[in-house]
Amino acid sequence: MSERRVLSQRFLDDIGWGRADRRFLAGDASDRSYDRLTRGHKTAVLMDAPPGKGDDPLAFVEIAQHLTGIGLSAPKILAQDLTHGFLLIEDLGDGLLARLAAADPASEPGLYQAAVDVLIHLQSHDAPKGLSDLSAKDWATAAAFCLDWYAFAATGTRPDSTHFIEAMAVALDKYADGPRVLILRDYHAENLLLLPDRTGVSRIGLLDFQLAQMGQPGYDLVSLLQDARRDVTSDVQASMITHFVRQKGLNPDTFGAAYAVLGSQRALRILGIFARLCLVGGKSSYLELMPRVWGHLRENLAHPALENLRGICHNLLPEPTADIRDRIAAQCAKHSH
Repeated sequence: MSERRVLSQRFLDDIGWGRADRRFLAGDASDRSYDRLTRGHKTAVLMDAPPGKGDDPLAFVEIAQHLTGIGLSAPKILAQDLTHGFLLIEDLGDGLLARLAAADPASEPGLYQAAVDVLIHLQSHDAPKGLSDLSAKDWATAAAFCLDWYAFAATGTRPDSTHFIEAMAVALDKYADGPRVLILRDYHAENLLLLPDRTGVSRIGLLDFQLAQMGQPGYDLVSLLQDARRDVTSDVQASMITHFVRQKGLNPDTFGAAYAVLGSQRALRILGIFARLCLVGGKSSYLELMPRVWGHLRENLAHPALENLRGICHNLLPEPTADIRDRIAAQCAKHSH
């Protein structure tokens, strides 16, 4: 039995869930994992977030309390061992929006509008104090992850990032660096659940928000609509952007530029993350998501606001063709950092 298993079992014994049936529920790109516990007619979810791995369970607790405090459906915290990185949280069920939309494509518009309404509600409230608030230069530097890992994995060299970061920072500063709101960062259909017994914005259950920080209003909308894991129809994307813009009273053209810039930043960083997950973490499955992310990147870079960055990316980043992905896959788990 692993050390984490021993520690988690001790935690569960202490809180009266030690004899519950325990089944693996989910893992993700981080080191976190989740088990569903069943004890009679009651269920709960054990979150295992190993300390020192970048995901602080205290942040999850604090953001969850903020979300529930403004009427949204984050899981209730039932018990916690922050020292060892364990939380027992409310089980919100299996109604992931991604599964529901796949099973019934006609439901997609309604599900996505409910998710967009949550963002509008979230952004109408003040954020918690003390959250990270990155500058345009910081966000641009984060996007350069694509050069450090994706370009490196694909070509064997790490390009100089100076002009890339400058171009990205200029675009962010000019088009997407206004008043901040709380962003949840991983706001997509596999982290959102439909809770049919609840009403209004509380119908959407929220997961995976411990990395929340201050950011631009369009960031989580990009995360939702330019999903690395599933295709969102162009009609749904267009209608959701229109709904968001109208409800928030934004200028469509101004927001369109911000959306493209934020989408480019996010897609570039994701390409780097997926490459690193393979090279360092041995998680090659993420490589199959790269063509979709590349499509998002290409769509965003077509916006006139990104002409300069588009040329730089064209020169530095090869398309993730099957051959490129095979080249990256051959390096899986062969790099230590």
